Amino acid sequence: MRFRHACIESLAAVLPDETWTSSGLEERLRPLYERLKLPAGRLELMTGIKERRMWPAGTKPSDASAKAGKALLKQSSVKPGQVEVFIHCAVSRDMLEPATASFAHHKIGLGPHAQIFDLSNACLGFLNGLVALGAMIDAGQIRCGMVVAGENGRPLVEQTIEHLLTAPLSRNDIKPFFANLTIGSGAVAAIVCHEDMLPAGPKHRLLAGACLAATQHSELCQGDTAGVGLAMQTDSEQLLLAGVEVAVETWGLFEQVTGWTRATPQCFICHQVGSTHRRRLYETVGLDLGKDFSTFEALGNTGSAALPTALALAVESGVLKSGDKAALLGIGSGINCLMLAVEW
Repeated sequence: MRFRHACIESLAAVLPDETWTSSGLEERLRPLYERLKLPAGRLELMTGIKERRMWPAGTKPSDASAKAGKALLKQSSVKPGQVEVFIHCAVSRDMLEPATASFAHHKIGLGPHAQIFDLSNACLGFLNGLVALGAMIDAGQIRCGMVVAGENGRPLVEQTIEHLLTAPLSRNDIKPFFANLTIGSGAVAAIVCHEDMLPAGPKHRLLAGACLAATQHSELCQGDTAGVGLAMQTDSEQLLLAGVEVAVETWGLFEQVTGWTRATPQCFICHQVGSTHRRRLYETVGLDLGKDFSTFEALGNTGSAALPTALALAVESGVLKSGDKAALLGIGSGINCLMLAVEW
């Protein structure tokens, strides 16, 4: 896939105020740790995640997305009525029907002349949203759109802790629930528009991308509703192996489409899972870990908001500068892989 006219006009991430440390989660799980004789500190040691953020209890995904959307409009030159397509791309949803996009659209205060819909694809949703808007812009259907992702990991983590404390689980039984404890919350939004809408000078361009589906691995990470909460089980070891394998293949396609080499990007930003996944990915694909920008240490895994939030923070911190090339490396359960080339 290649893009001709699509640019990221603005990008904004919003983080919750409430911090949950890995040590704090383990303290809540002390009865389980004592019963199974698990060493304290294993959660941070195995994942590299020191803490994560959580929205207040009762926060809806559309509330989180609206916070990001409003923050975005404050820094954007685009007016609410100019947004022709609005896509909500989070794993988290307010309910099955109507689309969470409808609630977020209203809360942000966007205009009525917009096509709105949800786009869900595990942790790849936001990148898929960028691709969809870029394609619609290049096709001449629209000139401007907004993509948002408001992820609320609190119900999943709360449900997981309750289950681990009440179910008669063995050491082996708890493994599928371990990944749930890495989840955090956050929100991010971006406006993608035609280059003609932007002033003269440097532009944040969507250049090209490559994707690959390995859906034979769709059973490795599955989540669903569970009463008032959420439930998810993950075969973390197999998901890591299969994900890295798909990433290697996708990178080969990415190089063909973009003409880039491993040395081309000034910055790599991948989906934020943890230290083991990051190290294995960079070693296997052969990428320079020194060019990686990570946020999982302080934010955990925030689903579809993770990668674009890392991108926003890389820009905010000055790590990604005007004119730099960045490779966005998205891998999501399914398994699906999508890599995008951006010139900032």
